[in-house]
Order: sequence, then structure tokens, then C-alpha cells
Amino acid sequence: MLEAKKRITLVGWDFDARIGFGRDVSDGGPSKLGDFILWLVERSPELEVFLLRWDVGATATLFRGTTILRLISWMRHPRIHTKLDSAHPSASSHHQKIVMIDDCFAFCGGIDMTGDRWDTRQHLYQDERRRRPTTHRRYKPWHDATSAFSGPITTALAEVCRQRWDAAGGTPEMWPINDVEATWPEGLWTQFRNVPMAISRSAPEYGGRPAVCEIEQLYVDQIARAERFIYAESQYFASRRISEAMAARLEEPDGPEIVIINPMTAEGWLEPVAMNTARGRFVEALQRKDRHGRFRMYHPYNDGGEAIYVHAKVMVVDDQVLRIGSANMNNRSMRLDTECDVTIDAALVGDRDLPRTIAKIRDDFLAEHLDCDAATVSEAIIRSGSVIEAIDGLRGAGRTLRPFRMPDITDGEAWLADNEVLDPEGPGEMFEPIRKRGLFRRWRGGRS
Repeated sequence: MLEAKKRITLVGWDFDARIGFGRDVSDGGPSKLGDFILWLVERSPELEVFLLRWDVGATATLFRGTTILRLISWMRHPRIHTKLDSAHPSASSHHQKIVMIDDCFAFCGGIDMTGDRWDTRQHLYQDERRRRPTTHRRYKPWHDATSAFSGPITTALAEVCRQRWDAAGGTPEMWPINDVEATWPEGLWTQFRNVPMAISRSAPEYGGRPAVCEIEQLYVDQIARAERFIYAESQYFASRRISEAMAARLEEPDGPEIVIINPMTAEGWLEPVAMNTARGRFVEALQRKDRHGRFRMYHPYNDGGEAIYVHAKVMVVDDQVLRIGSANMNNRSMRLDTECDVTIDAALVGDRDLPRTIAKIRDDFLAEHLDCDAATVSEAIIRSGSVIEAIDGLRGAGRTLRPFRMPDITDGEAWLADNEVLDPEGPGEMFEPIRKRGLFRRWRGGRS
């Protein structure tokens, strides 16, 4: 943001002006997001800020702390443009998490610029720095991931932001910026150079605009192409189409191993009913398909036994594909909410180093969860030829991964999950008769 010359574009599910950056620098800038944005536009007369966020979430959080006062100050500034995104069907949400700097540098992933998100990769037990901005109450350990990149891909991602801004009725118009070169942030390491990237999106049919289901199709395609390993991290596991694609691979005698990292339980009061119950039903069905012992789900815990909340949306296929974004493995992310993922595919490059880099990133994620280094994980996978065996051999008593255990499911929870009442596959299904819905309606052999 400090390097921005003309425009900062913030597109997200939630923003909290009260959060602090923890910045220890001498530039004189404020440490809290709301004050920092105002300070930036005052110090740079050509700089504009465009902020787009989900309208329902904004309404729910408008009166927390000083949020409404900061929002008013943003709206009064001639170069800070805010818009609450309501251009979506009832019960859907705007869920993308994108930051664009001058249309030439970008972040895209799972991290929201809001409270309860900060943590270190150690996820320390009762870390005093994990405190909410106003109440200072503790929040749970948090695991998340995003990507940072420059190059031609940012032009396409900037267009995604402009299209969403226009669809939401945002003003003024965001013109493309073509005359600013990206400045790579000092201290930010790089893992890839000169590689092709792809953007995939989800968006529901609305207002005459057709539905976009690129994310769902990409998930299905990437699962189908896997040869050895599928490693995924997701906040939820409740997508029927993803589960069907995985079930087909598990039935093959020589299909890939599938490892999913999930939080122990979903957040909120409705989400555990919908997401945990559907997850339990899908995992149960996949375990029955898994005659060759190639499917595992794990939950991460820190060294004090606290469950680490997994909010990252990551998938690594073999040593070939790396995808990071906002889309979870649930029905909403496939067809109902607006989402955005980015992907690198080594098969398109022919660079021998690229698969090794992708494998190192997977091993680095696992090393974080297993409290070891990435080289140890890599050696264990090479030695055993199995990600599952490597994980089980490295699991310990401290910060570690614990296997999923089937929860007790009440009749009411089972009915809600089986009929996808709280996690519909799209806007049309919300008004579809219950008898036409169902988690297992397309599985071969019903629930068997």
C-alpha cells in the first residue's frame, strides 16, 4: 500500500477498520487500517482507494466499535470510494479476497482484512497477541493462506475486480492502469518466476448475468488428473460434486492418495449444523469407497491442545498443480457465492524445477502442522512413497495433526445436511422442493 501510486483496490467479504498491522517502521503512518487508509490518500494526492465488500456482512458488523465512524470518514473523502455489494441472490455472499495495487501487484487468497485473523505459523498456545481489536478478548489459533504476485496475470485480476465493482453499481468507474510498474515488497520472498497462472471464478446467475462455475469445474478436473497425491486445505468439506469426484478416484485400484486438512469444527451456530454434519456424511461415504486406504482427513492442533482453525483454501495435486484462493470445498463456493482462485500448473511449463518448488510448498504446509521442517516431511514422503504414511509417522503429542473422528449426528442435523437446506448448490436450489435435493442424489448405488 505504501508503494501505491494511483489506486488501491480492496475487494473482500469483510473489512474491519480497527485492526492493527503490527507495523514497526518509521514512516509515521498509523498502525490501524482505517486511519492508515486515510493517511495514505492524504500523503499521496493522486492516490484513490476503491473498497468493495459484502453488504449483509457489513450490516451485521456496522456498529462494532468505531467502525461506523471510520466508514463515515471514508465516505466523506473524495478519493476513497466504498460500495456494499448486494448484486447477488438472496442468501448468497460476496466472498472474494483480493487486494490490487495499481493494477500491477496483487494478493489473492483466503485472508480477510478483518479481526480474528492474525497469527504466526507457530500458532502458539494462548498467544497474548491474538486479541480482538476493541474487547481484547482472545480468539482461536488461525491458519490461513494467500498469494502475492505481479506480471500479466494482474491485468486479468484487475478486470475481475472492475467487473465486480460495476456489477455492484460502484462509482466512479475504475479505469485500467497501464503506466505503473510493480514494486515487489522488500522482504517478501519469491517461489516462482516467469510462470503462467490462471484465474478461476464462481458467481451465481443474477440480473441477466450467466452463472460462472470455473472453480467447480477446475476442482473436478484436477481431482481427475491426479496420479499420486491430492493435498487440500479447506474451511469446509461439504461439496457433493467434489466428493463424487474423489469417490470415483478412490474406487480405482491405483488412484491417488487424498489428504484433507479441515478445522475440527466450523464456526458460528448455523455453520456447524450444516457444514459439520454434511462433512460427516460425506467422509463416511468416502471411507466406505476407500477400499485401498488412500483417504484421510486431519485436524491441526497446537502444542497446548487448542484446535487451530483452518481458513486456508489450498490444493496441491501431485507435484504439478498449486491453487490458492477464496473458495471452500462446499456447495456455496461452487455456485452460490462469488469466489476467486489462482492456479499454477507445472504441466504447462516444462520446467524441471517447478514441480520441486510445488512439492516444497506442500511439504512446508505439512511441516507447519507437524511441528518439523519441510525437509523432514519431504524425506518421509520419499522414503515411504506415501503422504499418509509420512503424516502418520511424524504425528506427535505437541503441535500436530489428529485424524478425523465421526461425530454423533442427530436426526435433525442429518435431515438439514442431507437436504442441503443451509448449503444449497445454487440460487435455483434454494426454492427447489426438498424431495429433489439431497447430498447423495447422484451417487452410484445411493448411500452404499
